Amino acid sequence: MSYPFKPLCAAALLILCTTQAQAVGRLADLTVVDRSNGVNLPVYFHAGQHWVVGTPGAKYAISLCSKVGERLLAVTSVDGLNVLSGASAAWGQTGYVFGSRSCYEITGWRKSDSEVAAFEFSASGDSYAALTGRPKNLGVIGVALFRERRPEPAIAPSVQPRRSQADSAPSPSAAAPMSIQKLGTAHGQREESLVSHTEFERAQTRPNEVIQIRYESREALVALGVIPNGVHRVPNPFPMSGHDSYVPDPPAR
Repeated sequence: MSYPFKPLCAAALLILCTTQAQAVGRLADLTVVDRSNGVNLPVYFHAGQHWVVGTPGAKYAISLCSKVGERLLAVTSVDGLNVLSGASAAWGQTGYVFGSRSCYEITGWRKSDSEVAAFEFSASGDSYAALTGRPKNLGVIGVALFRERRPEPAIAPSVQPRRSQADSAPSPSAAAPMSIQKLGTAHGQREESLVSHTEFERAQTRPNEVIQIRYESREALVALGVIPNGVHRVPNPFPMSGHDSYVPDPPAR
């Protein structure tokens, strides 16, 4: 069972080049959107992995924008769980199908063809994964992308994709310190989200691309060295207020 993406026409989905990446992916752009303002969370690259800052209680969406002129299947997971079925995630499971160069925002755990439970950053103990007894993969968003099998036979023999870092489990050395509360994704309030069913035959059994973005609190990412631990001075628009005086004499010659 697969679900099609609904195309979105929104200027906010355009990817901007800044000092931090705004999207991750080759076949599709993966971003994490703060639903309170529609802004993409900045993506920090550190030790071979991509990170975003999560704020407990904040709703977020997983945004995918295809960059190819064909349909793609996106098997999507949060905290190691399939967002459509709630099962422990695997590449061979159901996913979203979206059309040529289209975009879609996945806003929650799918409950039916018309409803989701919103994604919300939460303390680890309040996450859906922890509440269902599967807390081992908290703090990661994953998308396995598959191209569609074409009706004509392939001319060149298929090549087994080389195992990439995205295929590997998160590095144990990148775990947040035990003294810092880890984040997970809660099973939030029900929201309307309409999908329909379609057929999709994968071109191969392994994904053509696996994308992942990890998330933690700002405190945890500072402790991990992902975000520089700099002291940010708050600018003062009137720095000399309280020091009023008359015009001073010029320096002596």
